[in-house]
Amino acid sequence: MKVSRMFSSTIKGASHQSPSLPSSFTLQTNLRNSISLKLKQSWFAGKRNLCAMSASSSGNELFDPSFKGAESFFRSVLASMETVYINRNPTAKAVLELVRSADDGDEVCYDHIAFRTFGVKGHGIGSIASFFLDYGYTPQDELFFPAKKLKALWFSPPNIPQPSGGGGINGPLPRIFISELLVDQMSSHAQEIIGEYIEVSGSSYKHAALASALGSLTWKKPLYSEFQQLARESEYAAWTLVNGYAVNHVTISAHRLKSHLRSIKNLNQFIEERGFQLNSEGGVLKGLYLTFPIILLQAFTVYSFWIG
Repeated sequence: MKVSRMFSSTIKGASHQSPSLPSSFTLQTNLRNSISLKLKQSWFAGKRNLCAMSASSSGNELFDPSFKGAESFFRSVLASMETVYINRNPTAKAVLELVRSADDGDEVCYDHIAFRTFGVKGHGIGSIASFFLDYGYTPQDELFFPAKKLKALWFSPPNIPQPSGGGGINGPLPRIFISELLVDQMSSHAQEIIGEYIEVSGSSYKHAALASALGSLTWKKPLYSEFQQLARESEYAAWTLVNGYAVNHVTISAHRLKSHLRSIKNLNQFIEERGFQLNSEGGVLKGLYLTFPIILLQAFTVYSFWIG
């Protein structure tokens, strides 16, 4: 499958961060060196393949212009996920408002929304992906990040008429990026910690989209000591333990902006000049193998909110 390059920038934030972790995290940091593209839908073997086929064949019918109910509900769920993300991440909220005001007051559109998962006992990519498949999304490339012990899959939205003048969740439907931690490649101690919480969660992974929309964990409140232990081995594991299925980051579609900020260089400069620090790890611009220039608004979760 032919893919083209996209660039992203990560905004750093710091309020009330745990000292065990850097102030911002990016899953895309080493993408240029670690991506392995696989055939479309290779992850959807067996029963997941049936689900993908169902979503592809029924997506256009579900989102027919004459059938507004389904689309309205879908966008409502996305809006709830967005609200959880914005409420937890004041830096991202501030940048969105800043770009919106500078771009002639027009709405800012999202390129993609990203989620993190634990790849064990049904809690991986498929748990959150099932919701998007049901609403016409189709799986695209499977990606691997060996150094971080991750794999991921991104999903393209259904082909529906684009709303005019809408932005954010009410604009063009965003692509979806879902990753999972390959738990069986972690240390035995890390596996034990994660396994303890997954066991409590049981089959709650079936309601991953609901958990994301509510901003709720499907397992018990993490212990700070266990969070720290995971953080020493994997930032990804520690973040996911604390945040569960909550949105990890959203991205602005720079090419949809109306002003000079359409240029990713101008957008980066505009943000930095207003006191926001961009993550330079791996380079400010990070290759993403998707399509258009974006600005990545990373999750800056206040960990003390979750961990007592």
